Amino acid sequence: MDFLFVITSFKVTIYCIYNFIFAVAFYLRPTAIYSMLKKLLLYFFLIICAVSYSQIGGKYTYQFLNLVTSPRQAALGGKVITIYDNDVNQVHFNPATINAEMDNHLALNYGSYFKEVSYGTASYAYTYDRHLQTIQAGVNYVNYGNFEGYDENGQLTTEFTGSEIALSFGYAYNIPFTDIHLGASAKLISSSLETYHSFGGALDIGALYIDERNDVNWGLAVRNIGTQFSTYNGIKEKLPLEIIIGVSQELENVPIRWHLTIENLQQWNIAFSNPVRAESSFDGTDSEEKVSFVNNALRHVIVGVELFPKKAFNLRLGYNFRRAEELRLQEQRNFSGVSLGFGLKLNKLKFNYSYSRYTLAGNTSLFGLTINFQE
Repeated sequence: MDFLFVITSFKVTIYCIYNFIFAVAFYLRPTAIYSMLKKLLLYFFLIICAVSYSQIGGKYTYQFLNLVTSPRQAALGGKVITIYDNDVNQVHFNPATINAEMDNHLALNYGSYFKEVSYGTASYAYTYDRHLQTIQAGVNYVNYGNFEGYDENGQLTTEFTGSEIALSFGYAYNIPFTDIHLGASAKLISSSLETYHSFGGALDIGALYIDERNDVNWGLAVRNIGTQFSTYNGIKEKLPLEIIIGVSQELENVPIRWHLTIENLQQWNIAFSNPVRAESSFDGTDSEEKVSFVNNALRHVIVGVELFPKKAFNLRLGYNFRRAEELRLQEQRNFSGVSLGFGLKLNKLKFNYSYSRYTLAGNTSLFGLTINFQE
């Protein structure tokens, strides 16, 4: 992981932490605290900017780390980082959500992605002392199925497969006398693609502010800060660093909790020109699709709604703007980006299901089971 990438990632991380604490300070007030935090963090951010550089684009390894990890996440559009309850799956996207309500909960999830690609996740939390210190362990696994191998002459050789796995261990801490929670999760990553193997490590850090008076949660997560310990073929590749902020609120007189997530804050321009949407002129030349400022901004946005979030049965609906725009067909409405699901609690068990719309040819269903060993 080169020095330029580390500095850039650090700069963007500090910027997001600045904005997160800015918002928290605004809620906490008084004015003196708000002003002091704002000035201190602003000065620090300007110093970081003075010695850093911008970076756009790039290819990353271990992309499976960004797959949606549970049916609840998928149904709400993905990457929700503000849920603070007994859902132990939440830790995969924001370790600051680890709390004592997750004690002795085990979550198992499985989904068929496309064709033979399948993946699953598991997560377990345990509270180990009277001070409610809770730790979490999890695993993410993806199997890419079987492939036919061919040599340079097109002759059939042998079949091969590919798979990747990540083991994670997380912990969160509530700053005394505040409603601010900080968390971190360390990940060990192994990848095997045909005869090539790689091993790496990553760290997720998160923050969560819970405004109990207004029932509003503010979240920040910086994911996949890490490197490869060993490479596939001697070339070190970058991990898919991602910075996410989010906010959610449960309405006062309606059993609904809405979620708003802003993803990929480490890179502003995440749009690309789709060649299929290029416009042809009279002289036969093609002009590529122009992506507007608003269109690019919306691709960072994910929205979700959960009906009856605290009941035994709940419904979920989400919309992922980036997925919708990237998979949109020109002359046909295919509802890409839409996802929905439900949760059903029966005694110690909770069943979760989600359906996510991608294209006319490929959609995904996720199935989840959470077991409460404490009841």
